[in-house]
Amino acid sequence: MKDVMILTGAGQISMLINAAGVSPSQAPVESILKVDLYGTAVLLEEVGKVIKEGGVGVTISSQSGHRMPALTPEEDEQLACTPAEDLLKLDLLQPENIRDTLHAYQLAKRCNEKRVMAESVKWGEKGARINSISPGIIVTPLAIDEFNGPRGDFYKNMFAKCPAGRPGTADEVANVAELLLSDKGAFITGADFLIDGGATASYFYGPLRPEA
Repeated sequence: MKDVMILTGAGQISMLINAAGVSPSQAPVESILKVDLYGTAVLLEEVGKVIKEGGVGVTISSQSGHRMPALTPEEDEQLACTPAEDLLKLDLLQPENIRDTLHAYQLAKRCNEKRVMAESVKWGEKGARINSISPGIIVTPLAIDEFNGPRGDFYKNMFAKCPAGRPGTADEVANVAELLLSDKGAFITGADFLIDGGATASYFYGPLRPEA
């Protein structure tokens, strides 16, 4: 489980940094959907109601949201716009439609990215911004759980065959977050930044392609 940081001033929220979540090796499908998908949706909705003018937020998603097959436009809109309290009732999130914990995690992260897009419109009405970052393999305690979990070889192969040839560091993600949270990112909202050393590019067009 990771963290949420909320900065306030004069009773108003001015900054949100959301990195709360569990990995496919840490939790069952139900927990992943409740924490990563529903929990993030509730947080973005509620903070959006009280964010101050000039406020800004960043939520950490994952490259996994970019790796799953495309959803239909209708499904993407459901993930983006369904009220948080109704999200887990969607057909595509029912247990019979979810293959395993990785699939649940991918759906959760796709939802995160779509929620940020939709919420940025609402936040913009208050003069505030919200974006997401989708990291790849980053050297953290969570990544160590993955390396030692059932998909450990898969993850090690992923960073070995990505263009960068290595996993990333927390500082490299923080550098992008710093941009998005600062005035230098003042024209950026509703966007997702994929920071994975090119692993997703390699998955679609290089040696990480499933059929390669």
